[in-house]
Amino acid sequence: MYYVYVLYSSKLNKRYVGSSADINKRLTEHNSGKSKFTSSGSPWKLIYSEEYTSNSEARKRELFLKSGVGRKFLDSILKSITESSEPEAHQP
Repeated sequence: MYYVYVLYSSKLNKRYVGSSADINKRLTEHNSGKSKFTSSGSPWKLIYSEEYTSNSEARKRELFLKSGVGRKFLDSILKSITESSEPEAHQP
């Protein structure tokens, strides 16, 4: 299986979109500074992933998520995830 993943760095307040056959190994590489682009944002946290049967499908989806429309899609998905995980506000 192949994966498209989204990482988040609270240090930089940025996200990173990538693809890999092994998300855990790739996350370790990002956090150990092996990726030049993400080396300054450690620690990175996995916040979203999708699974595909081929590398070409995953790569195509990665490129889409890096486009303007793809970034808007991620914004909406990630917003709904964070809203559902936040504690409910107390009513006065």
